[in-house]
Amino acid sequence: MSTLTLAVRDSSTMLRRNLLHVRRYPSMTLNLLLTPVMLLLLFVYIFGDVMSAGLGDGGAGRSEYLAYLVPGILMLTIGGTTIGSAVSVSMDMTEGIIARFRTMAIHRGSVLVGHVVGSVLQCVMSVMLVGAVAVAIGFRSTDATVLEWILAVGLLALVSLALTWIAVGMGLSSPNPEAASNNALPLMVLPLLSSAFVPVDAMPGWFRPFAEYQPFTPAIETLRGLLLGTEIGHNGWLAVAWCLGLAVLGYVWSTSLFDRDPK
Repeated sequence: MSTLTLAVRDSSTMLRRNLLHVRRYPSMTLNLLLTPVMLLLLFVYIFGDVMSAGLGDGGAGRSEYLAYLVPGILMLTIGGTTIGSAVSVSMDMTEGIIARFRTMAIHRGSVLVGHVVGSVLQCVMSVMLVGAVAVAIGFRSTDATVLEWILAVGLLALVSLALTWIAVGMGLSSPNPEAASNNALPLMVLPLLSSAFVPVDAMPGWFRPFAEYQPFTPAIETLRGLLLGTEIGHNGWLAVAWCLGLAVLGYVWSTSLFDRDPK
């Protein structure tokens, strides 16, 4: 059996293992999903009329703010879902199953690949569920073409892949699952400090450079452009650059930690 065939076979086995864990222990996924759903409902129905006053010339309503808010909530959903990946990896490391895998004749990288692919699939399903809630309360994207929808889905998958590799590295570097959960919190906090809820122009001047060029704002603005027809500008290539850079960084970091000999 070739090395590639062995890697694919073992990665598929590890992916199935991780998906079975998600099915058997859905509480973490549900808890992480509740936050973006609650924020979506809170900002639309409680703060919607006030927050919409900051859009455009101030004449926007609740429906316009809903359209503005949804792309940011979808990115927040991805950030929250990947926290579960950090916790899952840390649990594997601390409970001894990785030590057991090291003694077996399996492809070494398949353990991480199974976690990463499983996390990306979880992110996609979480985004679909939150998106369904958004559609149920009135979100529409009537101007987006089929190509723009394909690009939007591709962007969401790329962001999921990049953040998952970072989360895996956080899980491997954490001494226990509780620490992994805390260390991965920036993946959910950063979207709150982006253009997810209010335009960057409405933020204090000293804070705008950080909000504009952190990883989530370019991705959110690109997703808005694809789904709502707003101007993308330089945000498109910035989002792709951030995703590729974080994916490479997370991959190198994760594999270097995983390949270390256990103490």
